[in-house]
Amino acid sequence: MEVKSVFGIKDLMEQAQGLQTKIAALQEELADRTVAGSSGGDMVQVVASGIQEILSIKIEKEILTSGDTELLEDLIVAATNDALLKSRELMSQEMSKLTGGMRLPGFM
Repeated sequence: MEVKSVFGIKDLMEQAQGLQTKIAALQEELADRTVAGSSGGDMVQVVASGIQEILSIKIEKEILTSGDTELLEDLIVAATNDALLKSRELMSQEMSKLTGGMRLPGFM
């Protein structure tokens, strides 16, 4: 019996290492994928990577010339939150495919 449990632990460790390698590859892939968030009828658009990095922000000229700083700030926050939410959803979907639906702490 003891011999079986040693091999079981060895197999489990090998599987964990294989999963760790796949997760690292997925994180590299997600770094190259992008999602877009927007607010104000697309007056503010934010692009984020699949690893929750903000890559760009585009603001329509009309909102800049309006002089309404508070509105602009609110639109930037809303568009950024939208992009980050989509980025987290992308990561969650891809991790779920990789892990067969098993949730891993720190990744979702």
